[in-house]
Amino acid sequence: MSAPSHTRTHPAATGGVDIRLPWWAIVLPAVAFVTLLLLILNPADGQAAAGDPTVAHVLARAKEMLLR
Repeated sequence: MSAPSHTRTHPAATGGVDIRLPWWAIVLPAVAFVTLLLLILNPADGQAAAGDPTVAHVLARAKEMLLR
């Protein structure tokens, strides 16, 4: 006596696409895009564009700590 076989219909066979992305796969690129777009529209808001010597000061302190 043979057992009945169950056949599954695959999404490709029915014409549908079954792709599921996690929420962060959409949100993170969108946030990065908006952030870069805002920096392009108003570059004065960026700390490096303002000529702030804070970055140079932090790098000088890091160099001093490494050379001791």
